[in-house]
Amino acid sequence: MARKSLKSRIDSKIQRSRRNVFLRADFRRLGDYDQVGRALRALVADGKLIRIGYGLYARARPNRLTGRPMLATEGGFTEAAEEALKRLRIKWEPAEAVKAYQSGATQIPANAEVVVYERFNRKIGTGRFQLRVARA
Repeated sequence: MARKSLKSRIDSKIQRSRRNVFLRADFRRLGDYDQVGRALRALVADGKLIRIGYGLYARARPNRLTGRPMLATEGGFTEAAEEALKRLRIKWEPAEAVKAYQSGATQIPANAEVVVYERFNRKIGTGRFQLRVARA
């Protein structure tokens, strides 16, 4: 029986996982740093993953209307960004606009916004959405 390629092994690991956001370090045991990077880039090109930051990838699914890849999380970009912060072990909480919406306000915040309590200097986002970070 032929060995599975690294790309197919990473793909099967993503399929089995319950997570929606993956770190590059999640696949460290499967291969070398450069090999894993090439495999992840190929999965992004295939539309199975979306790169949302340096070493951060989110599960993707095809859009029903356009056929282009979109985030597969139920809560969209906001949920993916919050899961990414949790995976990076960053202390954070929702910003005031998000808290107001959750308590009954009618305006929906356009971009995800969080308050970060420790040093954090990463950009998390896709083509259309960016995580807005406020300092505590």
